[in-house]
Amino acid sequence: MTHFLAVFGLQKGMPKDFYQAANSKEIIVNSRSLSWTSGNWSRDPVSLENNEGHLLVKAAEGSDWWRNTSYNFVHDDGHALLRSFDDGTAMEVTFRLNYTQNFDQCGIFVYADEENWTKASVEQSDGTPQLGAVVTINNSDWSTAPVSEWFGKLVTIRASRQGNALTIRAKSDGDFQMVRVAPLNENLLWQAGPYLCAPTGPNLIGEFTSWTIGDADSSLH
Repeated sequence: MTHFLAVFGLQKGMPKDFYQAANSKEIIVNSRSLSWTSGNWSRDPVSLENNEGHLLVKAAEGSDWWRNTSYNFVHDDGHALLRSFDDGTAMEVTFRLNYTQNFDQCGIFVYADEENWTKASVEQSDGTPQLGAVVTINNSDWSTAPVSEWFGKLVTIRASRQGNALTIRAKSDGDFQMVRVAPLNENLLWQAGPYLCAPTGPNLIGEFTSWTIGDADSSLH
């Protein structure tokens, strides 16, 4: 969008969708903030603290979500703060990437039932923060890419629901980048919200700074 505005400027009276179509990296939507009491926890965290609007959440050691693939186990006991996630809406979760234990993760969780869910997060893996998503339709998969330059910064992950598709984007400094386009069963009732897991360590305290809901992305590209 920066290049487009440099050439044409912001034209009075033009709809926001026009500028979004010009450059989809800049997501312009109507959104509203959600309070930390807007949802229900899938599993109670070890502790919760509201510190000047930031939610500090301590995860239980061993908490995680995964089904079957490669590891041959099922974990269904992570911590997610969930509320309804309707078709045609998008949700964003912002958190600070400041954790270092292997497999610690914070992000957004999209959930229908124990066999249908997606988690998108930054997860510590093999000594490097990895941006990725786990899409589960009975069995889990895992896509990931390193984002070591994001460490210590605020990260926003966005999940946009439109029809049979769930689009995941993320950013730290700068514009959103595509993470994943995943299938979504329209016949199921979906919820979504901030989540964290600590599969191997006892010390993860996630710091969530923002939770918003608004319009879904108007286009994929």
